[in-house]
Amino acid sequence: MASRRSGRHEGEGGVRFSRTLFIALLVLSGALIAFDRPETRSAGFASFRAGFTDIAAPVLELAAQPVRGLKGIGPYFRRQGGLAAENAELRQQLIEARYWEDLAYRQRDRIEVYEAALDINTPATQERIGAWTVADPEGPFVRARLIGRGRDAGIDDGYPVINLYGLVGRVFESGRRSARILLLTDLNSRIPVMADRSNARAILIGDNTSFPRLDYVGRDADIQPGDRIVSSGDDGILPRGLPVGEAVEARDGSWRVRLYSDQAPVDFVWVWPYQRIEAPVDEPEAAALEAAMDAPGPEADGAPVATPDSEALPDGGEQ
Repeated sequence: MASRRSGRHEGEGGVRFSRTLFIALLVLSGALIAFDRPETRSAGFASFRAGFTDIAAPVLELAAQPVRGLKGIGPYFRRQGGLAAENAELRQQLIEARYWEDLAYRQRDRIEVYEAALDINTPATQERIGAWTVADPEGPFVRARLIGRGRDAGIDDGYPVINLYGLVGRVFESGRRSARILLLTDLNSRIPVMADRSNARAILIGDNTSFPRLDYVGRDADIQPGDRIVSSGDDGILPRGLPVGEAVEARDGSWRVRLYSDQAPVDFVWVWPYQRIEAPVDEPEAAALEAAMDAPGPEADGAPVATPDSEALPDGGEQ
């Protein structure tokens, strides 16, 4: 019986393709790879490929949904224990937050009573001005931001700028509809601060790093790692008590501050209008009284000065 040559041979090893067919497929694959380039691809082929992808993508996405669901079963059950512990921790934090909220309300009422008794007007929290920030790579400072609010919104130079966690910087240049913020990390930033626990004073100086340093600290200053650093208000420009960060001891023994504001991106901030403490001005009455006290008296001209104890007698004598 005549044997017929075919493209495959049956043997003990199974079905095997001939060497000629393998080489032909290899050459065809190389040609497809070589000619499949964006610059040599025809418009018709590109449109056909895009249409086929548009049709196949929803089908593949629908087919992948059950597979994703099966893959997520294991991690879902493994996360239940962690979610339960996290839920319990969040409940505890909520209870503590309610306690501090009630305490803040009581302190606010007490402060209002004190302010009414002393006739003092302090800036309220509702007066804060919200604004979005953008980077300022072309400004005169390295660490600065631009905001889309200016003098028309009530913003002026020197106002402190805070975000959700703490002090960000202060306004150093304000226009009608925009203003620049000098961040605490900039090389030109200088603000007086203090440790909330011990009232130890220092100057927070930026050096273009994420951790500004504490300078002009006393020899025996009571500062410990983790102390809460707030603004001291000693310069009369920033209000006292604004949260800044926590103290961190560097390797060389100096003190630096991990800023609270770094816990969130500096994208939305509040500008706090603050009435600075101005130097006292002499009143006109006080100036006139001081000038009268410094003026020479009648005795300088040689004229006698009458006193309440001296009385003129009818005969011209004195008692």
